[in-house]
Amino acid sequence: MTAILECVPNFSEGRHPDRIRQITARIEAVSGAHLLHVDPGHATNRTVVTFAGSPAAVVEAAFQAIATAAELIDMRQHTGTHPRMGATDVCPLVPISGITLTEAAEWSRRLAERVGRELGIPVYLYEAAQPDPARRNLAIIRAGEYEGLAEKIQRPEWRPDFGPAVFQPKCGATVIGARGFLVAYNVNLNTTSTRRANAVAFDVREAGRPRREGNPLTGKPVMDAAGQPVMDPGTLKAVKAIGWYIPEYGVAQVSMNLTDLAVTPVHTAFDEVCRSADARGLRATGSELVGLVPLSAMLDAGRHYLRRQQRSLGVGEAELIKIAVKSLGLEELAPFKPEERIIEYRLRATDARPLGAMSLIAFADETASESPAPGGGSIAAYLGALGAALGTMVANLSAHKRGWDDRWEEFSRWAEAGQALKDRLLRLVDEDTQAFNRVMEALALPKGTAEEKAARKAALAAANRGAIEVPLEVLRAAAEAFPLLRAMAELGNPASASDAGVGALALRAAMRGAWLNVRINLPGLGDQAAGAAMLAEADALVARAEADEAGVLALVEAQLTR
Repeated sequence: MTAILECVPNFSEGRHPDRIRQITARIEAVSGAHLLHVDPGHATNRTVVTFAGSPAAVVEAAFQAIATAAELIDMRQHTGTHPRMGATDVCPLVPISGITLTEAAEWSRRLAERVGRELGIPVYLYEAAQPDPARRNLAIIRAGEYEGLAEKIQRPEWRPDFGPAVFQPKCGATVIGARGFLVAYNVNLNTTSTRRANAVAFDVREAGRPRREGNPLTGKPVMDAAGQPVMDPGTLKAVKAIGWYIPEYGVAQVSMNLTDLAVTPVHTAFDEVCRSADARGLRATGSELVGLVPLSAMLDAGRHYLRRQQRSLGVGEAELIKIAVKSLGLEELAPFKPEERIIEYRLRATDARPLGAMSLIAFADETASESPAPGGGSIAAYLGALGAALGTMVANLSAHKRGWDDRWEEFSRWAEAGQALKDRLLRLVDEDTQAFNRVMEALALPKGTAEEKAARKAALAAANRGAIEVPLEVLRAAAEAFPLLRAMAELGNPASASDAGVGALALRAAMRGAWLNVRINLPGLGDQAAGAAMLAEADALVARAEADEAGVLALVEAQLTR
């Protein structure tokens, strides 16, 4: 899985669009960093920028943005309603997919060290990047703000983690760290009462509500020994919530910040608000996501609601998202467009998988054209994907077969495994063509001087290795799909036995095709030992495929002759 990191820096500038554009232009100039959103505020005199991409690109873009902000913003003249202590006030890195919070924290420390060293800006670490628990909270770090920084930075306990322990009047200090993805999520209620919406919010939010003597609404607040209100916690962890009325919609909402989706995912928050609302004579009618959301949050919600319906979870990504949108009521107030609201979809390059995005007719026409790619390797991968897809279809049909209700989880597990193999093989359709193109590029390199010949030879060897490794991966993935076809031929819906048989035929053809592609690329590898090992693996896999295919077809024949 490709690692995707998000960065959400807050700059102390919201009143001069030209300055904001200069900062965002530096972000967009970094290859691999994708600007997603710019939200300036005049009253706060602050702009929140969101961009994402590969970790290295995001960190480079963040550095360039911080450097630009330090050039353009003069904190000595800054005023605004939002707390702040520097030109780049805070710069969190947020793991989206393919990267852990621990890894994101390490990237943030690298960024902080570079900012301190090259730009001379005092940097404080926060959240997951900060090893000292007493200095993890942003509000504590920022206490005293810019105006109190000159005195604060001199105290030993507030020495910066990176950069000079010297007050920088023009740019102030910056807070850099890593945190989990924060989802702003609102649930709509069938009421206009802010008080009732607040009651639900207090039920569910982690902080809960103040404990009172006697009457829970009007009783005297209970205080602890330190004179602070005693709180009765709510039912959801990592959730902040408040109730409010939205005149634009004509309804009250429970407005939540979900600060850790691993603790409380979107669907859990929605279900709990529904439960609390129902207990108070209210009803949750739908919900809205504010801003962008990770793909995993939508897929998890889709699986959750399918599981509650006792339906197979082994459906495609688009279907899971559709189930999530319907179940959460995300289109009650406005259309929910996955391509605009899901981070990974916003980052997905339109030409990243050109073959995978084609229609069946366009793919066949492209294959039939005079271009040598896509060729046999891509077709072999696609045949494998079709074989896995047929096995997945039989599993899904079996999970929903009348009278087999108690077996839905068994077939759901098979369908999920089949979906994963299908997706893996579909990716290899494009990867095979990309591998072929790299061979062509290497062949086109100059070969005049001795150095050019050596460089060309090395590039060809690397490209040919890739051209062998892709069909080898097709062989492995297709081989892993045979147990699915065997199980569906033997245990699945008898009415779909022929589909399992066709799936096995497709897998065998895919494996023989991939085997041919391994062999034709071996001479260009230039490494006899590695080539022999690759060929031995390919030979063993394709030989086993013959027995696997025969086994599935025998089971299909037994079903057909009953």
